[in-house]
Amino acid sequence: MTGSLQTPPEITGADFAAISALLHERTGIRLVPGKETLVMGRLSKRLRQLGLRGYDEYVRLLRTPGGHELGQAIDLLTTNETSFFREPQHFEYLRDTIVPEHRPGRMFRLWSAASSSGEEAYTAAMVLLEKPPAGGFEILGTDVSTRIVAGARRGLYPLESAARIPMELLRKYWLKGRDEYAGLMAAGATLRERVSFQHANLLDDLRDLGLFDVILLRNVMIYFDPPTKAALVRRLQQMLYPEGHLIVSLSETLNGIPARLRMIRPSIYRLPAGSRD
Repeated sequence: MTGSLQTPPEITGADFAAISALLHERTGIRLVPGKETLVMGRLSKRLRQLGLRGYDEYVRLLRTPGGHELGQAIDLLTTNETSFFREPQHFEYLRDTIVPEHRPGRMFRLWSAASSSGEEAYTAAMVLLEKPPAGGFEILGTDVSTRIVAGARRGLYPLESAARIPMELLRKYWLKGRDEYAGLMAAGATLRERVSFQHANLLDDLRDLGLFDVILLRNVMIYFDPPTKAALVRRLQQMLYPEGHLIVSLSETLNGIPARLRMIRPSIYRLPAGSRD
């Protein structure tokens, strides 16, 4: 039997620590001890594809200068669990409070900063299309995984994922797949023209993306250590318009993180006028 068909052995503590360190260095995500089974579950197939006999060989490949395998590993290891209208309180606040306060004169900009497979960005687009801000709007979704970004751009999802989308919005903005797309739904042109996706690493300086009225950073910081969280919040608050909002998940908080942002309600923060560096 060839090496490429064999199941790789159990990951050692040293190899797990090395993979965790590389992932943290590149993405800020920290894999803590106890996640060894997750790592093996997501990487074992890749090792077989490459014909590698163990994780020690894979670590050497990840460390190869100029290599592309680390990007592949990030795609496989980053968590991409999301859904349409997840934590709906945030979208209600966007519709009922943030949008009515937006002043005419410039485009309203929303950033789904860890957009995963795109459900969050498309949800925001549906909400804003139903109640457009003065001056129009645009939505940007970014993610560290190039594979996931490519999927978000396609805008294809299993029909079961529509469970939380109100029926009137589903009929208005989504297309039901036929033939080879049976069992799928596709984002319609009205959604696609409002949402764009691109690959981006939240550890990088992303100020070239411009300023935003709303940054959604939900279910991201739970994977970061305190120094990484503080540095990320410091960078993102520089990318908000005065009186712009940063929204984290209901299970997250900025408590203990130095910031000029002020909590409006749990998980929703606002940059006071005149406070941006």
